[in-house]
Amino acid sequence: MRDVLIVDDDFMVAEIHRRFVERVDGFRPVGVARTGAEALSAAAELRPHLILLDVYLPDMTGLDVLQRLRSAGDSVGVIVITAARELDTVKGALDGGAADYLIKPFEFGQLKAKLEAFATRADALESASGVDQSLIDSLFGHAGAPAPMLPKGLGAETGRLVLDAVRSAGEVSAAECADLVGISRVSARRYLEHYLSTGALELRLQYGVGRPERRYHLRRG
Repeated sequence: MRDVLIVDDDFMVAEIHRRFVERVDGFRPVGVARTGAEALSAAAELRPHLILLDVYLPDMTGLDVLQRLRSAGDSVGVIVITAARELDTVKGALDGGAADYLIKPFEFGQLKAKLEAFATRADALESASGVDQSLIDSLFGHAGAPAPMLPKGLGAETGRLVLDAVRSAGEVSAAECADLVGISRVSARRYLEHYLSTGALELRLQYGVGRPERRYHLRRG
């Protein structure tokens, strides 16, 4: 059983996340913190396996909390759960060693998938007697979508954010993807079309007035 600390300044949101965690096999909520200071204190006292960490806290940001945890040598797993969609925030979460990033609002199934992916990675590390390339690829790759090589002019980190945005939203247009990732619509379209050409994404045309809208989702099956 993996213990989870929930950090969110909104009481109702924290309660929803707590109930979500209770519904996922292998996880149990052990505490709720509503400030950065409370989060750091609870992390030290409860020693959770995982922290669901909001970014917007009243006394410091979630990224500050993450940085202080790592500076103290605490390698607790962290999934950033926030409405923050700025590229700098996402980069800060990655640089701080967050295991994953989930944009609010989200459905239970999306959080469940994040928790299960976290458990799979942890189980692989705990049970491995040695390390080979296939294990390394599974740990550093993103389950559910391949990570093909990108052509010149497209960056791997932004490409990863694009795929994460599609995964979190379920389906996006180029404009929606641009808003989620914090890049231009033209850039988002280039990434989406590239991943479409490699088979990582699939396309659905939504018909209405005028030209059909191109909507992208992860490859199924």
